[in-house]
Amino acid sequence: MDVEILARIQFAFTIAFHYIYPPLSIGLGLLMVVFESLYIKTKNKQYEVLTKFWTKIFALTFGIGVATGIVMEFEFGTNWATYSRYVGDIFGSALAAEGIFAFALESGFLGVLLFGWNRVKPWVHLLSTIGVFFGSMFSAVWIVVANSWQQTPTGYKIVGEGMQARAEVTNFWEMVFNPSSVDRIIHVWQGAFLAGAFLILSVHAYYILKNRHVEISKKAFRITLVVATVFALSQLISGHSSAEVVAEHQPAKLAALEGHFEKSAPADMYLLGWVNKDQQKVYGLKIPGGLSFLLHQDFNKPVTGLNAFDKKDRPSAVNAIFQFYHIMVAIGIFLIALTLFACYLWWKKKLFDKRWLLWVFALAVILPQIANQVGWYAAEMGRQPWVVYGLLRTSDALSKSVEANQVLFSLILFMVIYTLLLFLFLYLLTKKIKHGPDDEHLEDLRPHQHEIADVIIRNK
Repeated sequence: MDVEILARIQFAFTIAFHYIYPPLSIGLGLLMVVFESLYIKTKNKQYEVLTKFWTKIFALTFGIGVATGIVMEFEFGTNWATYSRYVGDIFGSALAAEGIFAFALESGFLGVLLFGWNRVKPWVHLLSTIGVFFGSMFSAVWIVVANSWQQTPTGYKIVGEGMQARAEVTNFWEMVFNPSSVDRIIHVWQGAFLAGAFLILSVHAYYILKNRHVEISKKAFRITLVVATVFALSQLISGHSSAEVVAEHQPAKLAALEGHFEKSAPADMYLLGWVNKDQQKVYGLKIPGGLSFLLHQDFNKPVTGLNAFDKKDRPSAVNAIFQFYHIMVAIGIFLIALTLFACYLWWKKKLFDKRWLLWVFALAVILPQIANQVGWYAAEMGRQPWVVYGLLRTSDALSKSVEANQVLFSLILFMVIYTLLLFLFLYLLTKKIKHGPDDEHLEDLRPHQHEIADVIIRNK
């Protein structure tokens, strides 16, 4: 492999591994705020127990997320020096904003969140929980802003010529609110909320199946199901809005997402399929003119296809982009169906009567994570061959002195270290879940209090 492919694989591997954890932190943060708010409002100790339990798991995901995210900043300098010089002002502004407005807020309140129980007033602790949650959300904002600028660059000017050219910020807020940033931020948030919600649903479904912490788990499951249903449905809105932005600003990417080759013709929407790039055909199940209708509300409206662009200016891995995109969509539809069906059973007062459904929820924890990953793959691969769309090619963004063997060696080391970190995370996560909420004995006794009382009276 040449150095470009290896560098791309290395960055994709490190960012994919890192991206397991921030969505979990954001999603868990939201539910921690909900649980603790309910505790302060109702004084029900079970909500306090839930908050404390999930705070421990939040701390674990936060720590691993920080450790795995630092590496990528070094990769910008070692493997992508030309890119770093070209977008330094843009990316630097966003990363600085993340440090000031997001990471400082999150880490500043984290100490109170973790160690402030019984040391500060309940409302102060809730404020710290909200601060950590907002910090995690703001962190996502600035990272997505930086990435979105690469997709739809605005608010800049080019200084210098040739390989010494670089982009300078001319309007900070125009750079922040570039055409794709708001839709993509909302979509990323929603994916993160689903990742955290389905982790909680999975764990408490498992407890109910194993007849442990049943009462508290049913409370947590119902609350989290509402959150999961809301954001599963709202993903449709933000996803459609993002597709409209892609159609306007990155038509080659949109064509790759749906395997649309003709220069200008009505475009079908595929539910599933396989792209044969050589034959320029897609074999699969489709809705004729479906993409045209989604974009223009007209089944016969033409959509720009891949053949409208020079081969050097359009994505090459069309089938991979197509598959990643459709996996994301399929998972999204499944999560909508799953949560709505569970809500229907809740309405019928049969939510916890279906053991098979609880097993589905217990295993579905992986689905939002897969959807988040493949969604990013589709977005980033669809931008190729540009690292900054229409301005800087990926092949030109590499460091000129780095060699393939150096990238390969560091990639192998990263794989070893990250694999160990993954096993450590799974071990600690499993250990905390097996231990469960700290009120285990109280929870097990509560349903049988009247029986215990009868025994005491009889003995007397």
